[in-house]
Amino acid sequence: MSQLTIKEAQQRVDDWIKSVGVRYFSELTNLAQLVEEVGELARIMARTYGEQSFKSSELENRPEEQLGDELADILFVLICIANQTGVDLTEALGKNLEKKTTRDKDRHRQNPKLRSSTPT
Repeated sequence: MSQLTIKEAQQRVDDWIKSVGVRYFSELTNLAQLVEEVGELARIMARTYGEQSFKSSELENRPEEQLGDELADILFVLICIANQTGVDLTEALGKNLEKKTTRDKDRHRQNPKLRSSTPT
């Protein structure tokens, strides 16, 4: 699959919804689905990078493949929410990065916790 811009991803998700998915779920249903997908990501992260271990049944698929799949599920639902609420994610992300750059231009450099080599 070729690389997609955010705008192209929004269009492809919209096309998929209209051709395969019939229609968008309600905004609240999609929010609940987003939270569910984030929970699935949290489970994989806790087992891959935290102290929890995978059950043998969870190792049928490689954890790194599961991680990518869950991140893609989150992105898909997030794009659905953006599409149905009229948010242009390219524009929103650009504005958000500008805001963070202005607000945090010195904050992170001055944070001694970020300069240490060991996370706290």
